[in-house]
Amino acid sequence: MKIFQGQLVDLHRREIYPAEIRVENGRISGIRRLETADNIYILPGFVDAHVHIESSMLVPSEFARLAVVHGTVATVSDPHEIANVLGEEGVHYMIENGRRVPFKFYFGAPSCVPATAFETAGATIDAAGVERLLQMPEVRYLAEMMNYPGVLFGDEQVMAKLAAAQKLGKPIDGHAPGLRGADARKYFQAGISTDHECFSYEEGLEKLKMGVKVIIREGSAARNFDALIQLLPQFPDQMMFCSDDKHPDGLVLGHINQLVARALAVGCSLFDVLRAACLNPALHYGLDVGLLRPGDPADFIMVDSLTTFEVKATYIDGALAAENGKSLIERVEAGVVNNFHTAAKRPEDFRIPAQGAKIQVIHALDGEIVTRSFVADARTDQGYALSDPARDILKMAVINRYENAPPALAFIHGFGLKGGAIASCVGHDSHNIIVVGTDDASICRAANLIIANQGGISAVYGEEERVLPLPVAGILSNADGYELARAYKEIDTFVKREQGSSLGAPFMALSFMALLVIPSLKLGDKGLFDGNSFRFTPLFVDG
Repeated sequence: MKIFQGQLVDLHRREIYPAEIRVENGRISGIRRLETADNIYILPGFVDAHVHIESSMLVPSEFARLAVVHGTVATVSDPHEIANVLGEEGVHYMIENGRRVPFKFYFGAPSCVPATAFETAGATIDAAGVERLLQMPEVRYLAEMMNYPGVLFGDEQVMAKLAAAQKLGKPIDGHAPGLRGADARKYFQAGISTDHECFSYEEGLEKLKMGVKVIIREGSAARNFDALIQLLPQFPDQMMFCSDDKHPDGLVLGHINQLVARALAVGCSLFDVLRAACLNPALHYGLDVGLLRPGDPADFIMVDSLTTFEVKATYIDGALAAENGKSLIERVEAGVVNNFHTAAKRPEDFRIPAQGAKIQVIHALDGEIVTRSFVADARTDQGYALSDPARDILKMAVINRYENAPPALAFIHGFGLKGGAIASCVGHDSHNIIVVGTDDASICRAANLIIANQGGISAVYGEEERVLPLPVAGILSNADGYELARAYKEIDTFVKREQGSSLGAPFMALSFMALLVIPSLKLGDKGLFDGNSFRFTPLFVDG
């Protein structure tokens, strides 16, 4: 038996009191009130209510090593990214790797593989495949249904996937950015119960009043905490916290504990905040995560301050997983799986013949995955449209990684590169290669670094070349998580300091520029796409 004493933060009674916690065989065998105890606070561990582990560029076992330091004991994880590369095999890879460490991964069955019919992905998971995954004990829910038009118009495959989850009694996650009114009601009445895509107070309020569980997202690119946090006191039973997409350097610094501290700093109740961070996701998804009750798994954390939430110790099933900022989870070797079949490119592959005087330009927004767009004069020379760094209108390419095909080309504003190019094979959702650059030669060099390494992120500027290989599915590393975070930080700093990008997370922003299901203007491997009308749109337009 293990005995722990401290100030128990009791979410069920909504009080804090001195207590002794007894743990036997990984579970809490008893809790006893004391007259006095040390001034260390004991509370349930944090749960990330929606995350794509793949966006950390880490395999699950390495993600766990970093996350436990910040008091995270479990994640509700959508393996949508690796599934778009490898299908069901990718989901099994994540589950198997996650099993090898003492951390509680709860995976979803990806509902949109491919995400749309307007791009090339590496695999397809149909309704039968979704049902097979949902029957696995590790798969607790149907992951975000991004195809909201398919829900609204009753697409046969979409409705079959929803029906499979309902038949098996598993929750269905939503994904409906900006969907309001009658369409939103119809979408959620199909059995969908959450949304992590609200980006305004008004949208969040409307969906909460419909009974939707709204998940406040604060990741490396999309950040909606400030817009939504004032809804928490009004709807404490319906809100959760998530990171959605968290790059490795950010995960080294903090996780859900950061959102807890921020929520308290703006005046939210401690118990409401901890309900969102611990209790609500465990209840909603039916997770086997302890909530500091007799009989529960002994999943809890110790902090010395209920203001800063600096985590002193993390316990999972009664075993110490992290202490004083150091992970105690041992590294495990992770194998390599991939799906990468395109050949090296030439600079002339990225030429754009001028077909008019005006072009549509994607406008990337810092801290958002939605984009805007505008029409601008094309800069041309000898019959070709070129990047114009002076106006921050840069050429963008998306290259099919699964077969040889001509790159899709467009222009983008907001990256602010003064020279060279950056590229990534982390390109939601199909994970084709995305490149933004100031000239065709640099764009080609950056892309070929990705191709030579069968995945990764890269940057070129002048004579310098930087690349961070991601050999697992072209989007993940099987290296030490802390080493990867340092390497990522170096290339991220290079892009900002040397190349001049003004974005807070240029590679994370880049990864969303091919996400066709998010408005308004994006580029997929088959062409420029209008996310509002859900159709392709020409690059060159009349004034």
